[in-house]
Amino acid sequence: MNNHNCRVCGLYIDPLPWGEDGNCPTYEICPCCGLEFGNEDYTIKSTKQYREKWISEGANWFEPKEKPKNWDKEEQFKNIPQKFK
Repeated sequence: MNNHNCRVCGLYIDPLPWGEDGNCPTYEICPCCGLEFGNEDYTIKSTKQYREKWISEGANWFEPKEKPKNWDKEEQFKNIPQKFK
């Protein structure tokens, strides 16, 4: 599964957050939700738990300067890989 989207928030990430094979996380941080690829999104359960916590705390951008002007959380969530929804 070569997916460029964060498993928690759906943000497009380049390079691939889980590598070309989908199994080797980069351990980079998502500028939107603050997830560390390979840490909090290691399992489907942990991914969903992180998302719930992030949303319950206001779904604030980890790097506010990178937040698009017309950001739409619900629209971005449509890009979450299906198995992690």
